[in-house]
Amino acid sequence: MPEVVIERLGLHGDGIAAGPIYVPMTLPGERVEGEIEGDVMVAPKIVEPSDVRVKAPCPRYKRCGGCSLQHAADGFVADWKVQVVRTALEAQGLEASISGIATSPANARRRAVFSARRTKAGAQVGFHVRGSDQIVEIDGCTLLEPALLDARPIVAELVKLGGSRKGELSVTVTLTRHGLDMSVAGGKPLDGPLRALLGPFAEEQKLARLAWGDETVALRLPPEQEFDGIAVAPPPGSFLQATKHGEVALRTAVLETVGDAAHVMDLFAGAGTFSLPLARKAEVWALEGVPEMIKAMDHGWRHAKGLKKLRGEVRDLFRNPVMAADMAKMDAVVLDPPRAGAQAQVAEIAASKVPVLAYVSCNPVTFARDAAVLVKSGYRLENVLVVDQFRWSTHVELAAAFRKE
Repeated sequence: MPEVVIERLGLHGDGIAAGPIYVPMTLPGERVEGEIEGDVMVAPKIVEPSDVRVKAPCPRYKRCGGCSLQHAADGFVADWKVQVVRTALEAQGLEASISGIATSPANARRRAVFSARRTKAGAQVGFHVRGSDQIVEIDGCTLLEPALLDARPIVAELVKLGGSRKGELSVTVTLTRHGLDMSVAGGKPLDGPLRALLGPFAEEQKLARLAWGDETVALRLPPEQEFDGIAVAPPPGSFLQATKHGEVALRTAVLETVGDAAHVMDLFAGAGTFSLPLARKAEVWALEGVPEMIKAMDHGWRHAKGLKKLRGEVRDLFRNPVMAADMAKMDAVVLDPPRAGAQAQVAEIAASKVPVLAYVSCNPVTFARDAAVLVKSGYRLENVLVVDQFRWSTHVELAAAFRKE
């Protein structure tokens, strides 16, 4: 049987041996054997384990696709994620002072997207089996806050009401100040009889909000989050930092970078994760492409006390970036784009005279690409904080500080 030695981890968490041969759930330095199909070793057997291999804390780890690095010691995972950022920057000819990594604790995820399906016996609720469309139950999950795990029976009952045995539902469940916020995709069409069932169900289960497809069918209490103590009710299924710990780490880094700036522009502002806390000290111009996000942020601002002026604008920053001339009065810019980065917007920032930029990224590769443009234009990359709020996954986030030379 073929035997290989793992040389490194790939960006998706698989071990990579010479060839390359990809070996799932292995670590650098390990000697493994198994049958090779194409460029993948299937069902590998560990002949010589790494000294950073540990017993996975979750009993479902071998099957569940929710995590990919529970077989590695926490210190190794932290170092690897920092190196992912460093390698991405080096590929662009950049160096940066990486101040460390902020790792969210276990059982800290406040949002989950459950896969669910009706069965003869009732309903299945959980995550997908690794590399499969099958669903595995997730009792004992080490990722989710306990209240999210406790929501699975409610999701199961919801699936029985509006699910089809021919299809799979995707149910996003978010913890809020006033209860569970549920958003369902893939269910039966929202006709009169189903609508008549869902309203009483949401009331009985004391859900804060229930959305079916694109429509809110029940709103018992505002599904509020708190951004640095400022209450906001984001629209159903909208973006939210995965953990409170991660949100605090990113917000702290952004506020430290912006400092005492009096006028701040927040690009890809979402529902105000950074804009609202920034408005405690600065006048903020917040731009976001989703109208419902801007509406939620504006409502939160109007009902908060002691905040300075916050101007929200709906704008597609990919097709219509803010021009450099329009940033002339800004003392700082905050940029938090999706995984694709923000090439068009970064080009305008690079051409501007804005002295300070706080860049939050969920993709080190596109961040490094954008950073190279900024550095070439005269910005100095001062510091990078790596943030790991998707614990035991290969996902890496960061917050970086740029200053114009």
